[in-house]
Amino acid sequence: MENAMKNILTLALILSLPAAIIRAADTGTEPKTDPTADQIKKALDDNPNLILDVLRSHHKELIEVVQEAAQEEQGRQRKEAAEAEAKADEDAFKKPYKPAIDSKAHVRGNKKAKYTLVEYSDFQCPYCQRGFTTVEELRKKYGDDIRFIYKNAPLPFHPMAMPAAQYFEAAALQSLDKAWALHDTLFKNQSELSEDYIKKTAKELGIDVDKMEKDAKGDAVKDKIKSDMDEAKDFDFTGTPGFLLNGIPVRGAYPPAKFDSIIDRLNGKKG
Repeated sequence: MENAMKNILTLALILSLPAAIIRAADTGTEPKTDPTADQIKKALDDNPNLILDVLRSHHKELIEVVQEAAQEEQGRQRKEAAEAEAKADEDAFKKPYKPAIDSKAHVRGNKKAKYTLVEYSDFQCPYCQRGFTTVEELRKKYGDDIRFIYKNAPLPFHPMAMPAAQYFEAAALQSLDKAWALHDTLFKNQSELSEDYIKKTAKELGIDVDKMEKDAKGDAVKDKIKSDMDEAKDFDFTGTPGFLLNGIPVRGAYPPAKFDSIIDRLNGKKG
């Protein structure tokens, strides 16, 4: 906005003339010389309301200046963001992040896969639903070459995000396969997300609902979710979804092509 204000003031100074010059124009006589910057400044100092009068008289030009300044600022911010992202990508390829992948991690796919895709996600986040679709496309495309690990990052302003994460983790204590089926169903039917819906779906999948409810309140589940959330914070994932593909961060619900480009680069291919 600083640039916009500068442009507005510049417009006002250009459009503003000392009162004597305006009067000369009204009488049909020409001023002997063009006003200097000092004369314009003095005129504005002597007539502080003049600039407001000029702005009101030239509101269309003012709007155009503001719009142009806003577009320039947006362009500058986009350029800076792109440059920052490019630098972050370079840094990440030089020193990839190392998420914890231990016995408690929920691994889907070939454990010895060439590519490891970790997602930090929220069951109620609409962007995470897009992320789910992207992950499924990548799993289908790369098959045994990719393994997927889901980690919890429930956002505080999504009231069902934490309960869903707790039930997912509790279901995983019974059967990881059934927990994955629950995971898929919740994302495919996100608009129906509620505790009743989760329990109903769990029962249909053959999960012991009473045990799931009990385990959801236990320390094992709470500790697992906290560990996931702490790791997401350590990697500076402030929103969801966040991904790590072989340690390379992807922040947001990007389409599969974004991940394809990372894989190409990992394989030494130039885009």
